[in-house]
Amino acid sequence: MAAITAKMVNELRTKTGAGMMDCKKALVETDGDFDEAIKVLREKGLGKADKKAGRIAAEGVVDILTVGNTSAMIEVNAETDFVAKNETFKKFVRNILKVIVENKPATVEELKALRYDADFETVEAKLKDMIFTIGENMNIRRFVIVDGITATYIHGGGVAGVITKFNADPAIVNKPEFAEVTKNICLQIAAGTPPTYVNIADVPESVLAEEKEILMAQIKNDEKNATKPDAIIAKMVEGRIGKFYERACLNEQIYVKDDSLTVGKYIEQSAKALGGHLSIDSFVLYEKGEGLEKREDDFAEEIARLTGKA
Repeated sequence: MAAITAKMVNELRTKTGAGMMDCKKALVETDGDFDEAIKVLREKGLGKADKKAGRIAAEGVVDILTVGNTSAMIEVNAETDFVAKNETFKKFVRNILKVIVENKPATVEELKALRYDADFETVEAKLKDMIFTIGENMNIRRFVIVDGITATYIHGGGVAGVITKFNADPAIVNKPEFAEVTKNICLQIAAGTPPTYVNIADVPESVLAEEKEILMAQIKNDEKNATKPDAIIAKMVEGRIGKFYERACLNEQIYVKDDSLTVGKYIEQSAKALGGHLSIDSFVLYEKGEGLEKREDDFAEEIARLTGKA
């Protein structure tokens, strides 16, 4: 039997991220064969990955890759912000984006079934290997692919991401000013009140009717309006609907870099200055962890566990 040295154990631990005792056991099991020991750990790691699958993963990163006329954005979650800043994790996310742009899968399940690289058969296999190596649950939550004339923006190192698609004359697309204008729109979406629609016309009738119903109830519930005629209350509702549009519709929002303009006016002025047609077609905003349950650590319980008093 081969002698298992501390150096071998440490090297295997560095390579795989597994615990010292796990590495030693794997080397003993494989009679010191390094490659076989890695295989054993990975096989065991898949089981560990499955056990970690129930743990809350609401941190992570949003990232974007543009190749030619295709932009892809993804959100990949982990348990802690520390892991989200890890270069290995960020490289993993970037490589998944390359797979998305090259293959254009329709769903996360389709993405997981695609080949990741020469070393891993699938994205899912690499995901499980990452869970094993880093020791945290991870999840490919969502992605989007946008083809056409786009601008992109990543906020706060991956806290949020925006892809905005534009309709524009080909003659103005390559102008430096075009890149600046379109980037400003992405900044607006990420930094301001998150819009839901581009234009007023995009708001569904059902949404508008519900909003009016809510506003009507709010106004009637105010004692100051108890004696006001229905016609006056209806006008008050219409006035407040304007405020709703200013929040929900991108082109109606106050432009963050010049509060004398709406976004729509800024686009209109920019198109004129560029000498061609320019309009916002659509946008996608991802905010990291949006809608996910957040992890809440019980530090007293954790200390008790570590000290053996739990």
